Amino acid sequence: MITLYDNLPTIDLHGVDRDYARILINDFINDHYKIKDEKVIIIHGNGTGIIKKTTQEVLKRNKLVEKYKIDNFNAGMTIVKLKKHWQISILVIL
Repeated sequence: MITLYDNLPTIDLHGVDRDYARILINDFINDHYKIKDEKVIIIHGNGTGIIKKTTQEVLKRNKLVEKYKIDNFNAGMTIVKLKKHWQISILVIL
């Protein structure tokens, strides 16, 4: 079976609480921004929606995130596009 996102960095948040999820998401984003990954995957599951909502809130506030969206084929997964390094440099200069 071929999956679309096999080559993208992924973090699975199943079983963590919302406070720990915030820390994990921000650390994950920061680490992959530093190594210049363009996209990452966050698996939050569906469940009660607490971790999914927390994920959306964290991504909305993170300055390294260009955009994000729930995957069309799996509502328990969010695809995140990170800003390019030159975009951050422009923000710092301004």
